[in-house]
Amino acid sequence: MTDSDELRIGTAEREDAVRILGEHMSEGRLALEEYEERTSAALAARTRGDLKPLFKDLPAPFPAFMAPPVPYVAAPPAPYQAAPPPVSPHESDRYRVAAGLIQIMLPFGIGRFYTGHTSIGLAQLLTSFIGVGVIWSIIDGIIILTRGGRDIDGRELRM
Repeated sequence: MTDSDELRIGTAEREDAVRILGEHMSEGRLALEEYEERTSAALAARTRGDLKPLFKDLPAPFPAFMAPPVPYVAAPPAPYQAAPPPVSPHESDRYRVAAGLIQIMLPFGIGRFYTGHTSIGLAQLLTSFIGVGVIWSIIDGIIILTRGGRDIDGRELRM
């Protein structure tokens, strides 16, 4: 691997050096003649080593390659984010619209499984083979959509 002073530079690095030398001149650290000498040297530079002597007696700012390396600090891992808690302890983490639409679109008691009422869902599923469960599920879904409902823990379903 080559020494960093031997690395060739491009137009962007030369222009950056000239811009920074201009800042030093505007702050009174360089006389106009010295600024012109250093600018000419910066524009003629081919390597990083050619630019470094132009800034050895000046304070920051420096060209980017002369800045000391920033130590790497790993960010702490993000904590596990669970689903947001219900707005109130009386509100379920399940949604009324989802339960009602699932109950209507899949009229086999699936909406009741979603709310945690597995026994009602099973009854609707088993009675759907004789047709009664399908009608029961659709009416149940309409009721959930219009009046709301509760989950297995007795909390109201969210809107």
